[in-house]
Amino acid sequence: MPGITRKQFLAAAAGAAMSFSQPAKRPPNVLLLMSDQHKPHCLGIDGNPVARTPNLDALARSGVRFDRAYCSNPVCVPSRASLLTGLYTHNHRAYNNTVPWPYEVQTMAHYFHRAGYITGLIGKMHFVDAQTHGFDYRLDFNDWWQSLGPKTKLYADELSRPNSGSGMPQIDDLWRDSGDPWKGARDLDDRQGAVAVGHASKIPERDHFESFVARESSRFLKNFGKRPFFLITSFLKPHDPFMPAERFASMFRAQDMKLPSTWGKVDLNTVPREIRDSIENNRPTPELRSPDQAKLRIALYYANLAQMDDCLGQVLQSLHDLQLENDTIVVYTSDHGEMLGEHGMWQKFVFYEASAGIPMIFRIPGTASASKRTRTLASNVDILPTLAELCGVAIPNDLDGRSLVDSIRNPAAQIDRIVYSEYALQTPNAKYMIRSGDYKFCHYVNDTAELYDLRTDPDEMQNLASKPKFGGKVKELRNQLFAWHPPQERPR
Repeated sequence: MPGITRKQFLAAAAGAAMSFSQPAKRPPNVLLLMSDQHKPHCLGIDGNPVARTPNLDALARSGVRFDRAYCSNPVCVPSRASLLTGLYTHNHRAYNNTVPWPYEVQTMAHYFHRAGYITGLIGKMHFVDAQTHGFDYRLDFNDWWQSLGPKTKLYADELSRPNSGSGMPQIDDLWRDSGDPWKGARDLDDRQGAVAVGHASKIPERDHFESFVARESSRFLKNFGKRPFFLITSFLKPHDPFMPAERFASMFRAQDMKLPSTWGKVDLNTVPREIRDSIENNRPTPELRSPDQAKLRIALYYANLAQMDDCLGQVLQSLHDLQLENDTIVVYTSDHGEMLGEHGMWQKFVFYEASAGIPMIFRIPGTASASKRTRTLASNVDILPTLAELCGVAIPNDLDGRSLVDSIRNPAAQIDRIVYSEYALQTPNAKYMIRSGDYKFCHYVNDTAELYDLRTDPDEMQNLASKPKFGGKVKELRNQLFAWHPPQERPR
């Protein structure tokens, strides 16, 4: 690896592990809490009047919140690979939701294990294949189904068809040769597309995936909390299926929801063709063209979010009850956002703030940064180097991510940073984003470019890319973007 030889890196890692073996120098534990598809600022503490997130709000009050954090790629597998490796998609090469992570690419688990930590992953990580990627202890969807037994059929009914993003199958190859084993065994509903608008779940609350993840994470803390641990607790919600337990579904009524201010107001002549197509068609859930159905989806999304927050709170309570709180760094984030009707769009896959933005909270024991916010631009590729610095863990010096410790220690500091995102690499629909200062520029390999001034246009409704007045800014940001990673120009 450039800048440090393999021999030097392994020697440094071994030295770190030896130093951590001394009781007086025990490093901090790490608890990395994750959700899937959490729209940024969709938190009560951020002023969202609908969100019921008391546990995340409490975590934010005791830590530092990054207001301008982004994912490296607005889809699950590439983004999660970036979080765990500190690399952008074009470097870790897990390009989409069907490409396994290359075996030789190291993750947080490898680095923390070498430093003497027991490493655990409980919940969703969407590895696509059976590699463990360095984790000592791992429980995922397959283990949940084992705990459900015959009740697994209830979840198969809710998904209606194969959906690896929701964990069934958890590994595509297991079904590739023989086909969907649930075909003909499910009770199908009347959805028009692949994803249901949603309704209250028939699965008992204690049997939901989130409850399983919370319960098993608490068990991990109880069993392994006496030694340095690195644990990722990763929930599926608020990602589909939009079928929360009845207790949470009953908290939100469709008629009380409001459509976003951008609903129906996008000038379709100024946006890329794929944006226009998504607004006009929304093939996964055609029903959402109806305002009433859109409001129902919004209500169920918030119910999913509330259920995830409740289970996350159970894990944090276990951390407290086991007297591990003062020795543990806690991080919360998500793999990408959710458009949730913004611009008349749903799910992710685009670079608008609601999709490419993510929540990011760090709680560091013994720091004076509680209940602070920072406007430093951040990416999920930065989480690994940040935790490595905080814990004294050796990592290669050629990762794409850069530590955020300075911003955590001094949230008010003005630190100039640039963040990037990319999507659909190695396809004719590849696209790339750069955020620098108040401007966001998006380059589409075969489509219309976008430029937004987020200071004057936070809703991203005025595409400035074609306006002569902003030609210089477009050229500047395009040059910076291409210097970072030259787009692969592939014809349709």
